[in-house]
Formats: sequence, structure tokens, C-alpha cells
Amino acid sequence: MSLARLVPAALALLLSAAPALAQEAPRWSFAIHGGAGVIERQSLTAEQDAAYRVALKRALEAGSAVLADGGAALDAVQAAIEVMEDDPLFNAGRGAVFTAAGRNELDAAVMNGTDLTAGAVAGLTTTRHPIAAARAVMERSPHVMLIGQGADSFAASVGLEQVDPSFFFTERRWQGLERALQQQNLPIPQRPAGAPVPQATNDLPAPPLNERKFGTVGAVALDSQGRLAAGTSTGGMTAKRWGRVGDVPVIGAGTYASNREGCAVSATGDGEFYIRASVARDICSRIHAGAPGQVAGQAEVDDALSLGGSGGVIVMDLQGRPAFAMTTSGMYRGAVSSISAPSVAIYADEANDDGAR
Repeated sequence: MSLARLVPAALALLLSAAPALAQEAPRWSFAIHGGAGVIERQSLTAEQDAAYRVALKRALEAGSAVLADGGAALDAVQAAIEVMEDDPLFNAGRGAVFTAAGRNELDAAVMNGTDLTAGAVAGLTTTRHPIAAARAVMERSPHVMLIGQGADSFAASVGLEQVDPSFFFTERRWQGLERALQQQNLPIPQRPAGAPVPQATNDLPAPPLNERKFGTVGAVALDSQGRLAAGTSTGGMTAKRWGRVGDVPVIGAGTYASNREGCAVSATGDGEFYIRASVARDICSRIHAGAPGQVAGQAEVDDALSLGGSGGVIVMDLQGRPAFAMTTSGMYRGAVSSISAPSVAIYADEANDDGAR
């Protein structure tokens, strides 16, 4: 069976496990992703599998706590993404990949579906939570996107926590940079100032996907007031050069939300191709034209694949129905609603997590 057909089938299994969805629409609904890529069962140890499931559930809990208390979709999206930005397992915030120059440069975006306001940042190096900076750009500036030192300065000016760049350092990401630069016959930079002394052992389970391209985190939400929101955050590509920016902070490519069109989208994939295919915006257009979220999402990631880019998306519609579409063998993902328990998955053919871990 092709992957394009396998993913909808897996989603059908997930929905059939919760019959209440057929009789009752959720008051609120929430979905997250932690990156898509070549994730296969034989490539993960039991420890790796368990670690990622626990991390996904922790993020789901943060977002669902906001929504269950009557909070806003934007607040839930930010809460969950901040949890993942602080988790070294993910390529966002602390644990982000390194550029060829040995720096962590962070991108993020957020969008409010009710009024189409949006905020984005790119190339942050000192702001602890890029998703908070993106929201501040949306709500506390006249702009949509800020980049580099100016974006960090703005974040500091509105009181967002600033950290030394070494805060984002993790040994396994540094080792990943060294391998990538060696493969490209490029020089390896000096370890960043303040980075810990190299250790012989690494106590974090190694990422089983090619996060050089696919590592990203994101969330989409529908709150009890019917408001949609989406947010995405990433460390970008390992060994990226020349100030490269991918799809995440590009509104309409990696992130989009619109109550008018009835959808919220967060993407993870080959950024250059997701920009060219305007993946997130086109999914919303397809839903507005009558396509179900799963069909719209799969059609767009297939379109990006036809250009040469793999990846995945999470989608939320106005009825609180989450959808997960991908052209990879896996995507870290999860969903929860007012009428369904938290459920996480990793592999493309997997419906849900069968039990608590």
C-alpha cells in the first residue's frame, strides 16, 4: 500500500477508536507535531520510542490544560510549543541544530485564525522561546516578521527571557554538525563559548530521523470559543549557510490559520519546497472549497513531493477534527480534545499510542 493511502487509513483507525466523535463535536481540540522524516520501527530503540512519546504527551498536556480551562487557542499553541522548545529531543529552542558557523539560529511563527494576524521571527540566537517572540511581533509591533539581532532586541525590549547562546547547545547536535561538515568537506568551527566539555557518553537518545531537513515542532488548536490558531518553531537545517531561512516563519508556507476558511496548519518538511508550494495556505483553500482536512493535507504534501520536497502537516478544522498527512515514513504527532484522551503516534502506519508510557 502506498504511503499516501496508508496515512488516511491510520487516521481512520484512530477516529474509530473514539466512537464519541461520531455523535458529538468536541468543544475544543488540539494537535501537535515534533517533526517528520525517515522514522522506522527498526531504527528506534525501545528507549528512543518511549522518550519521544513521553515528550509528545507532555506537550499535549500543556496545550490541553489551557483549552480545558476555557483558554484561547493561541495560548494553547504557545504553551505546547514552549514545552517542546525546552526539550532537547526536538530541533527547536534548546536542542536546535547548528549552522555551518556553529551557531543556533531559531525561527518561529504564529497565526490567529480569527483576524488573520500573524507574527514571525528568523535567526534568533538569544531569545529562549522563539514562539513567544513570534507572538509578540504579532501583538506588540506593527510588523509580521523580524529577523536576526533586531528580532532578539525586540524580544528583549518587550520583556521576553534572554539567554546566553550556549543555553541552546546539546552535544548530540554538535556531533551532528561535525558529521555533516565532514561529509561536505567543510571546516569544523570551534565549539561555542560556554558549551560544556565534551563527554564520552550521550545520555539523550539520538534522533532517528534526518533532522538536517525535517526537524520542526508545531501545534494547531480550536478553542471553546471556536477560535483557530497555529504555530511552528524550528532550529532549521544542520550546517545551513548564508542566513538560510526555511518555511516555518513564512506565513502561508509552514504556518497558517483562518477561521474564514476553517482551518489551521503547521508544517514540517523540506522548507524550500514547502515555500514554493505554499503548502499551509493551499490546504486552507482546499478545505474552504469543501475538501476534508485529511484529503486537503495529503494533496498538498503530495504536491510538494512532486517538486522534490518531503515532509508532513497537521491540520485542524472548525469542527475540531485533526488530520495528519505526510510523505515520509513517520512524524512525531499527537492529538487530544474535550471528548478524546491524549493519543500520540510516530510511524506513518500507526493509528495511536496503545497505552500510557
